[in-house]
Amino acid sequence: MSGFLAEVLDGQRQADLQKAARALLKEPLLTADGPYADEFRLVRRHTAELREWFERNVGWTLRTDADAARLRKTPGTLTDATHPAREAGRSALPFTRRRYVLLCLALAALERGESQVALGRLAEQVVLAAADPELVAAGITFTLERRDERLDLAAVVRLLLRLGVLRRVAGDEDAYVSGSGDVLYDVRRRVLAGMPASLRGPSMVEAEGFEERLVEMTAWTALDSDELRFRAVRWKLTRILLDDPVLYYDDLADEELAYLTRQRGFITARINELTGLVPEVRAEGIAMVDPLDDVTDVRMPEQGTHGHITLLLAGHLARADGPVQPAELAALVRQLAVEHGGFWSKSAREPGAEPELVERALTKLVALGLAERTERGVVPRPALARYAVGEPVVSEPGRARRPAATPSSAAHGPAPAAPSRPVPRGSAPDPVRAVPRAPGEGRGDGNG
Repeated sequence: MSGFLAEVLDGQRQADLQKAARALLKEPLLTADGPYADEFRLVRRHTAELREWFERNVGWTLRTDADAARLRKTPGTLTDATHPAREAGRSALPFTRRRYVLLCLALAALERGESQVALGRLAEQVVLAAADPELVAAGITFTLERRDERLDLAAVVRLLLRLGVLRRVAGDEDAYVSGSGDVLYDVRRRVLAGMPASLRGPSMVEAEGFEERLVEMTAWTALDSDELRFRAVRWKLTRILLDDPVLYYDDLADEELAYLTRQRGFITARINELTGLVPEVRAEGIAMVDPLDDVTDVRMPEQGTHGHITLLLAGHLARADGPVQPAELAALVRQLAVEHGGFWSKSAREPGAEPELVERALTKLVALGLAERTERGVVPRPALARYAVGEPVVSEPGRARRPAATPSSAAHGPAPAAPSRPVPRGSAPDPVRAVPRAPGEGRGDGNG
């Protein structure tokens, strides 16, 4: 009985460790009283194991205290701009350049301020900081006299509320935007201190160019030995597998691909042990698939008008022989509206809405690694074959009949419910989800 009990307790401990790790991957900043309070307690309980794993395998540091847990993540791909900060409201619109600048100025003002601050007072400090000659020379000015500027500051504050940096004491942001009131906040200094994630402070960076500054801010140490170079490669590959939907072999340097070929089994097994993500290795790359479908910020398929349009365009791109122009996709949406518009929102059926609908769909496809924007047009990537719709097969006793496929068959048959982390081309379809067979399927040998 004692052996059985020990086995049960060990299984529960491993499940809790995975839940804590997955929470940190989704929300690298957890607070004791936030929406992930239960996961925060698990992170605190397993801090030693989590810290050791992240430092050894990806070079990320984990800091925990009674108020917050902060996983300082460095992305494997520094040039990926497909996962921006978003509004905390239902619209979840991506932050603009002005809002990013406001966020940085607000954080700087809060760092120098008191334990409580009024939104009006914070706005005054932001305006003073924005008068810096270097910001003015870069074309950045703020007066916060216009409503749109106050809306931007309110969006920044709501993001800080969601992250737990601020706690609202009294008032409402809408009243400040309309000019009829103010808001008072508690500043949670421990959470605020955990906001920066770079290994080196921006003031210590000497590079001038944007890309060069990113590299310098995230560089761990000088790679002056084979051991350090191999460690940097391992960290980069593991970061991509944890953070990105798909790792494509074509995106890797020769040294990185050679290392992955030798160490693929070890790397994917370590990730699976910590997170429960399951590796799918195919001819073009690797995806760490999430059976629980919750370690993601972008989902596909997705319900609603935009989810439906994205799925239809994905099927069209998967059948394309080469680059497709956005104008061609807009024309396709116009045609699809005739057949499917009854299921779409009113705004999506209005004339001239097609470019915006296409843009939203492409933004999701690019973020998921399913398509790529190039000068020649939109190019489908191998994992998009998961969403290709072939000819439906109708089986009857004693015979099989294959009717002709229609361009809109994606809307009538079962949706190809691939995981949120899409699977590279060549993967075997899930028999439960009835994913259509992709062209070229079976090319993967299971060994990369």
